[in-house]
Amino acid sequence: MDTGLLIALLNPTIALALCAAFLVLWSYQRHRPYLAVLAISYSLSAGGFLLQYFTLPIGMPLTKVASNICFSVAGCCLSSAIIHRHGRKVPYVGIGVLAGGGLASLCWFLFVTPDLTWRILAMNFAFGGLSLLVAAELRPVRRNGPTEKILFVLSLLSGLNFFVRTLVVVIAHGPFTSYDGFYDSSYWMTALLSHALLSLLIALCLFSAAALDVMRALKTETYTDPLSGLLNRRGFEERGMLLLRHCATARFPVALVLADLDHFKALNDVHGHAAGDRVIADFASKLRLAAGTRGVAGRIGGEEFAVLLPLSDLAAARLFAEAVRTVYSAGHVDGLPAGTKVTASFGVAARSGDEALEPLMRRADDALYKAKRNGRDSVRLSYERPETVFVPEPLRLG
Repeated sequence: MDTGLLIALLNPTIALALCAAFLVLWSYQRHRPYLAVLAISYSLSAGGFLLQYFTLPIGMPLTKVASNICFSVAGCCLSSAIIHRHGRKVPYVGIGVLAGGGLASLCWFLFVTPDLTWRILAMNFAFGGLSLLVAAELRPVRRNGPTEKILFVLSLLSGLNFFVRTLVVVIAHGPFTSYDGFYDSSYWMTALLSHALLSLLIALCLFSAAALDVMRALKTETYTDPLSGLLNRRGFEERGMLLLRHCATARFPVALVLADLDHFKALNDVHGHAAGDRVIADFASKLRLAAGTRGVAGRIGGEEFAVLLPLSDLAAARLFAEAVRTVYSAGHVDGLPAGTKVTASFGVAARSGDEALEPLMRRADDALYKAKRNGRDSVRLSYERPETVFVPEPLRLG
């Protein structure tokens, strides 16, 4: 087979393979639309390269326009997908101006003032601008993880490739006056090889990012209670022990609040499990709002909840519990009959010394039991210090 044809088919083949791979990923993760946009980008890129070699019945000039439209839309899709995946607001105006400006310049130097060299410069500078725009958007998040850092570097390299490589080759081997011998030129060979390499590297990085997204989602499902949206017991204990270690190192006070919904079994029996689920979700939302981003909140049992509050002593934690109790008992849960009052009881304990999570929870649970036993809808405190082991001093003679 002709070597030139093999090189010509290199980029379309790579692009179509990447398109298929992103489509497969998207079929399993429909909630991540950027994967479908990436598939569209690589499919358009394949079409753009094929139209560089095969002329449509509409003629060579319009085929070149169609090819560069494919490249431009592919570049827009790739840029927006990368930016969207990393939680940044997509600058559609900037992307549109760069892509549209490149296409407008191409048409000018194709139909008004025909000049192949300027067409090359116009399109490469437009794609270089898109690459640097992506790099600028990734700059604030480049320290969030390895994929962000690698994509930031690849975006910079892609921008330099479109600007520097193009200028160097055009100055060294240009100007180009026609397509005769163009596809055997140093410009086209370096363009094909650099595009193939950068496409593969960017795609591999995006595959890694998608895999990390799946792993984070699985971890979230493992540690999150689906009904309340809070941490489950496993997640709460893991996050809680980590928080206690950090507070012990920094010598910060920590307090624990346990809460239990009053008469929850009776409520389930009378109003049904759907109503019980609404009560749990409603209480969890109020607890999450009160804890904010500082506290660690979790649903550790059927109707039992826990909140670890850093930088809080016993008095501050009591105020927190009283505020949640008052707001919740005064409110109404949607779906329950008018006049149905739902309350909660609270037990509060402040950490003493380097007390571990388990004894701290035991003391808060004892306080919660007292609140339940003494009429419910109340807050009780644990004034007990954690259990210590008494070691007598050795007897000294003389």
